[in-house]
Amino acid sequence: MRTLYHLPLSPFSRKVRLALAEKRIPFDLRLERVWDRRPEFLALNPACTVPVLQDANGLVLADSNAICEYLDEAYPDLPLLGRTLAERAEVRRLVAWFDHKFQSEVTRNLLHERQMKRLLGRGNPDAGAIRAGYANLKPHLDYIGWLAETRAWLGGSSLSLADLAAAAHLSALDYIGDVDWSLNDGAKDWYARIKSRPAFRAILADRLPDLAPPAHYDDLDF
Repeated sequence: MRTLYHLPLSPFSRKVRLALAEKRIPFDLRLERVWDRRPEFLALNPACTVPVLQDANGLVLADSNAICEYLDEAYPDLPLLGRTLAERAEVRRLVAWFDHKFQSEVTRNLLHERQMKRLLGRGNPDAGAIRAGYANLKPHLDYIGWLAETRAWLGGSSLSLADLAAAAHLSALDYIGDVDWSLNDGAKDWYARIKSRPAFRAILADRLPDLAPPAHYDDLDF
């Protein structure tokens, strides 16, 4: 059986979980507290970051994009990167948007400051960073709403890794109650569609022992 080393609120881990679930690839989840720096995990990934996928054939892959590209090539049924060169380029552009721009402007300022700093023992949250994260969220939701209203899915005519990347970041932020869905109806409607998919069930079932999500987190109708 393949194993995915993860952290529950890691958007990058969530993206890989969603990709595996959409492709109907069975896997086991293993919680990896990267701050413990286990020697056995360092042997798998010297960067000591999650996600890390140990495939059924023994191959070990680190980095969410490397894992998702591998999955799309190794398991080509239900492609998540698009079918044409243009589609694949657009999906990759949007994945980079969410994993770099959204991550640096929103996720890092909210999720990292409010949750990960405490776990990593890196001091108190930076109030200025949190304010910036909230301010940056609206234009990103507006962009998601525009994409959702002008296309069938964010990356084009079919569900793709672009949708999974965006949903991974937003679901982690939604768990800690940091997404104001009233800011954009298009983004809210798109998220309601994607979180209603069977692949999202395990994500919505996530619970942290010391932090409960808001009531709407696993409500498919908000």
